[in-house]
Amino acid sequence: MKGLIKLGRLFYGIGIIALGVHQLIIKDFRSEILSPFPAWAHQYPAFSILTGIVLILAGIIISGIVTIKFIDTRKVCLYLGFAFLAAFVVSHLPFIFIFNTDKTNATQIWINAIEELTYSGGAFVLAGSYSANKSESKFDKFLEKLIPVGRIFYSLLMLLFGLSHFLFAEFVSTMVPKWLPGTMFWTYFVGVALICSGISIIFKLWIKPISLLLALMLLLFVLFFHIQDAVANPTIGGGNEIVRAIIALLFCGIALVIALTNDSKKELLTSEAI
Repeated sequence: MKGLIKLGRLFYGIGIIALGVHQLIIKDFRSEILSPFPAWAHQYPAFSILTGIVLILAGIIISGIVTIKFIDTRKVCLYLGFAFLAAFVVSHLPFIFIFNTDKTNATQIWINAIEELTYSGGAFVLAGSYSANKSESKFDKFLEKLIPVGRIFYSLLMLLFGLSHFLFAEFVSTMVPKWLPGTMFWTYFVGVALICSGISIIFKLWIKPISLLLALMLLLFVLFFHIQDAVANPTIGGGNEIVRAIIALLFCGIALVIALTNDSKKELLTSEAI
């Protein structure tokens, strides 16, 4: 169990590193990190490059690849979660409700926004897997209150992905591997699984086994879909398909940590025990 929590942190951290590296490559913000609003932020590559560097550093620390004694990883997670949440509030929401004039792409715009919220939720979930530092500031204590909603932020994307399997079934079915018979069955089956997983995590219904099964399913997505797509299209969007594969691993990591730190009976382990 302890090893799975560390694995979840590793997967999440690697995903954050991938986001940062990709921004260095494309010299712009990824669409889920920052919406087209504000436009000036996209006009100067320095902003996206600096953000990319910060993401890489945060990802390295969270992943556990490098241990720095004087850095509180829990606080890194809290601040990262707040940064993603702030970007959701000040960039995505104004763009969705005020500045977006192209309503034909509304679904993808909402997915981008909820995905940012998922990154935020994941960071708060991971923060909850570490013990609290007694010498916390008032701001830190405020961020602590957001830890319980981390799993809800995460679940919203699972619900959205699940619904998309029904709303866009024909399109989603094209993503099912050709060697797997019954493409429509698997399209609907995965949709139901994602929706049920989201509901389970929100309401803490059999949260441990459901989250572990969700993590396994997401890992299978990485192995049998995302990796193949990344290999087939390695240069599209500056390596975006590769990044998408790693992001799926990030989602898997969040599910692992949720399963092992949100037991319906008790919170499990602190960082010292791990």
